[in-house]
Amino acid sequence: MDYNSRIDEALASLHEEGRYRVFQNIRRINQQFPKAIWTKPDGSQKEIAVWCGNDYLGMGQHPVVLEAMKTAVDVAGAGSGGTRNISGTTAYHQELELEIADLHGKERAIVFTSAYNANEATLSVLPKLFPGLTILSDALNHASMIEGIRHGNCDRHIFRHNDIGHLRELLEALPLDAPKLIAFESIYSMDGDFGPIEEICDLADEFNALTYIDEVHAVGMYGPRGGGITERDNLAHRIDMINGTLAKAFGVMGGYIATSDRLADAIRSYAPGFIFTTSLPPAVAAAATASVRHVKTDQARRDSQQEKARILKARLKALGMPLDDHGSHIVPVHVGDPVKCKMLSDMLLEDYGIYVQPINYPTVPRGTERLRFTPSPVHSEKMMNELVDALDALWGQCALNRLDMVG
Repeated sequence: MDYNSRIDEALASLHEEGRYRVFQNIRRINQQFPKAIWTKPDGSQKEIAVWCGNDYLGMGQHPVVLEAMKTAVDVAGAGSGGTRNISGTTAYHQELELEIADLHGKERAIVFTSAYNANEATLSVLPKLFPGLTILSDALNHASMIEGIRHGNCDRHIFRHNDIGHLRELLEALPLDAPKLIAFESIYSMDGDFGPIEEICDLADEFNALTYIDEVHAVGMYGPRGGGITERDNLAHRIDMINGTLAKAFGVMGGYIATSDRLADAIRSYAPGFIFTTSLPPAVAAAATASVRHVKTDQARRDSQQEKARILKARLKALGMPLDDHGSHIVPVHVGDPVKCKMLSDMLLEDYGIYVQPINYPTVPRGTERLRFTPSPVHSEKMMNELVDALDALWGQCALNRLDMVG
């Protein structure tokens, strides 16, 4: 076995397909985001505007969040010192979990180092807690959910995306008294469409199934306090487990599960992904707590973000850009070709100072490559004008058709 040759072949195939990903050296400018500094490979620097970040509300630079982090560093130092079981539990972690549980109206929350970790660890341990469990998973669930379900080594069925009829067929084929769980998302981030939460909850009640929802792209941004789509639609009480992130709308780092006290206790006691992982630094936990607490009361920030998304979609539609519009804050513009998608991204960055990463396979299916824009309250009118003008100029330059709206 020539290991180096096999590695070279694997990398070469990515280059040939136009899917090789390059890390750009981007440094956000504090108090000026979405402005950032791009350090080019030659060492020169250029000021740019970030249009693909997940700091949806700009909370990563909010003074309340920064002050909480600085204070906690002065008090507790840089790291947590260990896992939650050994020496990594502090008052900062406990306060954050109380704040999250309150956000979702649940008895308890468990904080993980990321939402990916929370999904993978929780979904993989549930079959141990419920022997014979069958998991029914939406076809477009996030990779972290897919990996968690796989690692659980239980029976699993994939239902067609948002297809309630197909989900019913799968449930009807299972014994009513057998343990089962339906795993899905509230917002699917690549298309920006919503999951049919109420209909899934109705099926779960009918077939005696648990419900598990990923609210990663909705927490902070929907609902009267930012509890996500489940709060907006008054359905959180019907969901058994809510997964969320602290790294997107809340602008910090970490993930969590919000659920009943009994189930939370079992997950944190049995999930290796929780037991054997060093906990978040106290300063990160403190910053996240401050962010969650503030966002609960900042409806104006949520409204502003939604308005910016509506404006951008309307302007791009007017130019004939092929984009998905399901009413969420995500603006996916379809390119449909990995090479041209990267070309467009590179030209936007180099020629216009606009940073948006190409979204290619395996994140999305081949042939559906896209640029995914995430407008925020801190994107100015000038920035939006520059983005729309740049896309208008480059679309024809890249020999791309102007199509009717997709979706």
